[in-house]
Amino acid sequence: MVSGKINSSPVIRILVKSQLRLSRLFDRLFPQKFRVDGQEHYQKYILPSYLKDNQVIYDVGGGKRPYLSSRAKKDLNSTVVGLDLDASELRKAPYGCYDSTICADITSFKGKNDADLLICQSLLEHVKNIDAAFAAFASILKPGGLALIFVPNRNALYARLNLLLPQGLKSSVLHAIYPGTRKKQGFPAYYRKCTPLELKVLALEHGFEIAGEYYYYSSIYFSFFFPLHLFWRLRQLLLYGFFKEQAAETLSLVLKKR
Repeated sequence: MVSGKINSSPVIRILVKSQLRLSRLFDRLFPQKFRVDGQEHYQKYILPSYLKDNQVIYDVGGGKRPYLSSRAKKDLNSTVVGLDLDASELRKAPYGCYDSTICADITSFKGKNDADLLICQSLLEHVKNIDAAFAAFASILKPGGLALIFVPNRNALYARLNLLLPQGLKSSVLHAIYPGTRKKQGFPAYYRKCTPLELKVLALEHGFEIAGEYYYYSSIYFSFFFPLHLFWRLRQLLLYGFFKEQAAETLSLVLKKR
């Protein structure tokens, strides 16, 4: 039985830093398309481009880390509703970020068709019933409302490994290599229908139009050990040659409710 604890010694941290640096230098050889950080692009470019004044915004799965600060929300004169499965996570959110909170499972939630915008980042991989989640998204949004979704791709190598390894071992290794993830990671991931093709089919089935799609090919998961990072990059290039966006590491979708 795995104890679930791996120590992160100073020697390991120094070694990891050297491998990270080598991996970053190697990545400079690749076109810009293969070096874009997906979550950073989603947060800094996609979300801001759809924020407008006087919107009703649902932050689904934001928990203690809502996207909009209380100042940003005030500047937009918008209303933000936090919806999360864990009430304790919602209570830890910075004061004033949410105007109201809803503790509910997105797979059984029924909305009021009152939202202009729905933010959903790094949530769907943790949901077992993706069909039900999309039905909930449709019930939350007004006609013409937008769902902005960021999700890892089930086809990515790290996602495949995530599905194979025991949860305790995964968390222990991740926290040892990247101590900063200790408070941010740890929820079980299932990656049900989390591929570009399956997600777009689901969107169409639940009354959405695909208003935008963005695919990212950058990841830090294997950069702690350069030989592994090299293998991942070569594998990724090979798969991209055959499958294009299906080989992405992560993706963002902009879905408009019909």
